[in-house]
Parts: sequence; structure tokens; C-alpha cells
Amino acid sequence: MTDRAQLRKRLAEDGVRFLLVQFVDIHGAAKAKLVPLECLDDMLDVGAGFAGGAVWGVGHGPHSHDLMARIDPDTYTPMPWDHATARFAANLFVDNRPHPWCARTNLQRMLAVAADKGYRFNVGMEPEFFLVTRGADGTITPWSPDGADTLAKPCYDYRAMAPAMPFLQELLAWLNRLGWGAYQADHEDANGQYEVNFTWADALTTADRVTFFRMAAGQLATQHGAIATHMAKPFADRTGSGLHVHFHLADATTGDNLFLSAADPRGLGLSPLAYHFLGGVLHHARALCAVASPTVNCYKRLQIGRGLLATRSGFTWVPAFASYGDNNRTQMIRTAGPGHCEDRTVSAGCNPYLVLAAYIAAGLDGIEYARQPGPPNLGNLYDLTLAQISERGIHLLPQSLHEALNALRDDEVVRSGLGVIASEFIELKSREWESYDRQVTPWEVQQYLTFF
Repeated sequence: MTDRAQLRKRLAEDGVRFLLVQFVDIHGAAKAKLVPLECLDDMLDVGAGFAGGAVWGVGHGPHSHDLMARIDPDTYTPMPWDHATARFAANLFVDNRPHPWCARTNLQRMLAVAADKGYRFNVGMEPEFFLVTRGADGTITPWSPDGADTLAKPCYDYRAMAPAMPFLQELLAWLNRLGWGAYQADHEDANGQYEVNFTWADALTTADRVTFFRMAAGQLATQHGAIATHMAKPFADRTGSGLHVHFHLADATTGDNLFLSAADPRGLGLSPLAYHFLGGVLHHARALCAVASPTVNCYKRLQIGRGLLATRSGFTWVPAFASYGDNNRTQMIRTAGPGHCEDRTVSAGCNPYLVLAAYIAAGLDGIEYARQPGPPNLGNLYDLTLAQISERGIHLLPQSLHEALNALRDDEVVRSGLGVIASEFIELKSREWESYDRQVTPWEVQQYLTFF
């Protein structure tokens, strides 16, 4: 825990004169106030005031008492694009009491539940995002200053990535200046799509970092004439963006990886505890999907099968089934190494605090009831028919937000991971679905105008 004197010393050494007090709404979007350094004590003890009714999904109306965003000194993050300012992640309080509708506070609640059982939840998240430009008519195109990013399979292509290298180099340098251990960046499977990787940490730190990453990528992109978007599927014919979650439980005291076992008879290097955790995740996968893929657009990414007609590259790279396997990217859960699991279904458009809180609830339920995930699935799941998938006892993930929300309504465990946020989340997302479902799209007009 950073004490006040240490924090003041560091702020002075870094030349910080302003504080950005930042929290997230129910969608995971950053909300903030700018505060002069002279108000540091106030931000630590009381917080910056917000009208909660002006923010989505924090359980407030226009009549409610102020939300006070109180900074966590351990989240001190100098802003590389603004040397006079440092960002602090904040927790919400109302009338001097922790506000349970705060997504960060809710994750801390679930981490405390895990800690009481002797576990620490360690997580790495891999942000995928697009760089795009938007025309005067509102249409978007992949950002490609030299016009070279046109390949059907642009993943890892040097010519496609070359114009973005100044952006990626500066972004990596920013992250490593903050001590994140950023270790690689690449051009992903779609034109204009990129991924940046940084080392794992405890779940709360990782959620804070993902939030700041979105802020940083957005600010830097504008300097290069682009828009950085974390929308899951901005282009119908290109691969969507995920926020892949790498995870394991560690011993809360020693830090030892409790998912690791050299004696795994299945040969994946996983312990019985890991299999029970995975059993819980798979058992609750359909409800988890509502939190991990929380927008209408996310389900354009979670497509069944190979998707040869859906993407230019030939693959969606997104599993549509609740399954696990070895080092195999057609599975929901990939065993990326001994004691190391990755969920590939999580959308770039999620709220990381809510996803990780729900994940803890599902995994701990698996441990409590010794749920078994079944045998690992090997080979290319994309090649199997729906009948073959069903024969293996594998469940299809929801194919729409509406379907996922119905699963969440029926799943007490995943709802418990969201706490009081669950009812507001379901209500808000149901309205989002209804608004979408009432739209008449250009596709419908083209398809049906003279169809009959």
C-alpha cells in the first residue's frame, strides 16, 4: 500500500500538477474529473463528486446523493501523453460508504471471497483493437496510410504493419515506462487490427490496466490520424476483436500457481483444482457470455463454424462452443501451457471488472461442487457439424445478446458475481437489445423491398 508521503514524493519527482480521478460505468467506459494536485488529500479521503444519474448503470437517478470517486493511491499512473497529469483508478462512495454498484468495488468484493478460501486470481488480458478512419458520410475504413493493408490474410504481415509501427512503438514505450512489461505487438487477422501484450498481474491490477490501455490507445491514435476502436466487430467481413483472458488461481500466501501439476493424466499440466475451476466456467458459460460479450455487436463475432463466408481470412478465430482443449485456438478454453488457461470468447467490448468478478463466481462454484469439465477436445472444432458437437456433449454459446441475457437471468451463481449490479445490467442490456431489434437495417431493405 502506497502511503501518502511516498505518493507526494513521487508526484513531485514526476512533475505532476493534476490528477485524473477515473472510474468506469457499467459498460467499462472511463469516466473522470480533472483535479489540481493541491486537492490530493481530498481525493484520498473524500473523493471527487459526480452526479450518478448522469452515468450509465451505477444505480442512481437525478435525486440520488453524490457519487464520490475516491482514488486508490496504488494505481498511480502518469499519463505519457500529458506529463503534467497522473491517472488514479477510483472506487465509488455514497455518504461515505462503499457503493456496491461500483464495478471496481464489486471485483474487490469477489477477490475477497476468493482470498477467504486461500486463493489469488491472477490474470493477463490481451487487447485486440482496430485503427480506423471515418468518412464524412459516417462510414469507416481500416486505417492504412499507404494503402498496403489489403491482404485477405494480413496477420503478422510486415507491409501491412509497417505504417503502424510508429504508433505501436510509442504505445509499447509508454506501457513499459509504466512498468507493465509490454513484450510484443502485432498486426492481427483483420485489416487495420492490432494486438498488444503485457504481462499478467492480479485481477484488479489487470482490469485497471486494460481500462487505462483503452484510454492510452485512443489518445495516441488521434495523433496518428486514426480512431482506436474496441468495438467487437466493426466490419462484417473481417475477424472481430477479443480481450482474451489468461488466468490461474494462486495460493494467497505463497503465490504458487495452484493450476499447475506435472502429474496430470490428461497431459495438459493442470491440477484437479484447475479442472474443477474450468468445470464451473463451462457449466456457467452461457450466462458468463452475457457479461463477457455484453453488446449486440459482440454476437456478430461469436459465430458458429469456420466462417469461410464470414471473414476474408477464412476463420473467425472465435470459439462458439463451451469447450476446452489443449493448445488449440478453436476451443473456448485453450490450455496455453502447464497451469495456464486462456478464455478466447471474451469480447473487446466488455467491462473487465465485471467479467473477472463473474469468472471468479463461476470458477469457485466449480471448485465447491467439484464440477468436471469432461475430457479435453482435441482437433479442429470448426470442422465438426452441429450434430457432432452435440454428440460430444458440448453446448453452443448464445448467438445473440437476448439469448445470453436469458441465460444470465436463470443463473444465480453468475448473477451473484455481479452483486447488486446484476439487475441493472440485465435491465440496461435488455433495453439495448430491444432498441436494436426494432431497427430496420439496409440489409433488410435490400433483401426484402422487392422480394415478394
